[in-house]
Amino acid sequence: MPGSQTGKEGAVTAAVEAFRKAMVAGDRSALEKLTADELSYGHSSARLEDKAQFVESLANGKSGFSAIELSEQSVKVVDNIALVHHRFVGTRRDTPGEADKLKLLVLTVWLQRDEQWKLLARMATKV
Repeated sequence: MPGSQTGKEGAVTAAVEAFRKAMVAGDRSALEKLTADELSYGHSSARLEDKAQFVESLANGKSGFSAIELSEQSVKVVDNIALVHHRFVGTRRDTPGEADKLKLLVLTVWLQRDEQWKLLARMATKV
């Protein structure tokens, strides 16, 4: 419930939205700003990427999404860590169309550093 979010939960929600937009745009600068140097990005295929690999794959256009929709999101903040669960529906850039939508359940872990929330870890599974 957005109205019941704490200031930290609201800030995490804003970071998640900025991250969603940066993924769709392939915005290298925003992706680098929103991710921790220690990033562990787990794909639903079980492939893991570090920060450099993740940012490069989206920024160079070799992979990515033309659209991403997030729903059923929950945010839980514990000290300077936030756990975010949501459903993710993404349309791949290279295979647009309803049949080619990727449907996932996602857990992301965000770390607050210097008043900014950064993605530390992500793991996804296909629905």
